[in-house]
Amino acid sequence: MSSSVRDFEINDTMLILGVLLAIYVLYLLAGSALGYSLRGQLNSLARLTFLIGVYGMLALALNLHWGYTGLFNIGIAGFMAVGLYTMAIVSKPPASATAGAATVSGLGLPLWVGILAGMLAAAILGLLVALPALRLRADYLAIVTIATSEIIRFIVMSDQFQTFTLFGKTLGTGGGRGLLLNFEDPLQPLFDSAPYGALDDALNPLVGGSIGPVLNSLTYAVILMGFVAAFYWLMKRTGESPFGRVLKAIREDEEVANSLGKNTDVFKIKSFMLGCALMGLAGILWQMRQGAITPTSFKPQVTFFVWLALIIGGAGSNTGSVLGAAVFAGLLYQGPLYLKNIIRQVYNVSGAPNTFADAVGPLFNGHITPMVAYIINNINALQLVIMGAVLIWIMQHRPEGVLGHRKEEAASIPLSRPGGGSGEAKPTPAADGGEEQ
Repeated sequence: MSSSVRDFEINDTMLILGVLLAIYVLYLLAGSALGYSLRGQLNSLARLTFLIGVYGMLALALNLHWGYTGLFNIGIAGFMAVGLYTMAIVSKPPASATAGAATVSGLGLPLWVGILAGMLAAAILGLLVALPALRLRADYLAIVTIATSEIIRFIVMSDQFQTFTLFGKTLGTGGGRGLLLNFEDPLQPLFDSAPYGALDDALNPLVGGSIGPVLNSLTYAVILMGFVAAFYWLMKRTGESPFGRVLKAIREDEEVANSLGKNTDVFKIKSFMLGCALMGLAGILWQMRQGAITPTSFKPQVTFFVWLALIIGGAGSNTGSVLGAAVFAGLLYQGPLYLKNIIRQVYNVSGAPNTFADAVGPLFNGHITPMVAYIINNINALQLVIMGAVLIWIMQHRPEGVLGHRKEEAASIPLSRPGGGSGEAKPTPAADGGEEQ
């Protein structure tokens, strides 16, 4: 590895750490302004880290589809659902006498088997979608993927699939009620270990009570960040491999890649299946420890969130995918809630109008206070509006994202002879396999 590439790797690492540090400091300041206790601050940071981990994994997986291969997948939520439900059906213990969704039986296999099965199921679904759809133009592929996602969502919510018989065993999705994940927490051995218990006991006096649940959530969030690092490494190695260089050639001009003897259909199918498997794994890690699967969690807006994170960072850049996920989770997803609470401390919104019409009326008389109070009071409901406005601004002013669309070179060796007369400077490779613009 050359020293220039190594330097850019260090720079990208420092950039990610710097952005994360800035967001964490901002949250600590917001928590202090709101009067959070140490327990509240840790809980806030655990939630933030969890969201960055989940959306970081999903943005990196989507970057393989769109940033590397140019595949327009807007059915991310469906592949997440397939991975999670497959894991649940495979790893849930057999039905017990407990009432409710817990009576839906599972195969009772080890959790790691369920996770692998979930990833495999998501990859197979990706294959089934890819075979007829990848010959379509990008907009038609988008229609196929979002339709598949909605079909999956309605299937898992359907009463017909609440319970079903497969190979003589009664399994099911739980229907609209969801599915209880009544297996042991995979991290329970860690939580029961002596060093972890000693840390718990040492922190309890500092928070004036039990910190166990908060510490458990923070630990799991840190583990998810480890998965983000693994996803990043996998995407970086993929992008630098001959396989990855063909994917980028397909993205730039599929006909040229075909003319060079590459079976582009096979490469696109492999890329699509790998990305779908990673999305299935992210879906599993998202709700694996929540105790239950909520089918309403897989609405199309989840896909929109992942795309927004990728667009913020810049398609084609693995570093940008992680940065975009951090900015999205910290500022656009969780940020409005903190902003609302902070403003409420200094601005009285008790007399806010109940409806939008009541807030608009006074504007014609020059009174903006009711509208401001209405917006503050309903900032959570207006979250999607805020995200949409940010997306429009980005597409108009910075469509390439924070780091720009890094285009990777197709060759692994210099294409110009030393001392050539072109006079053009050779692009510097970026840490994530890209090229600084």
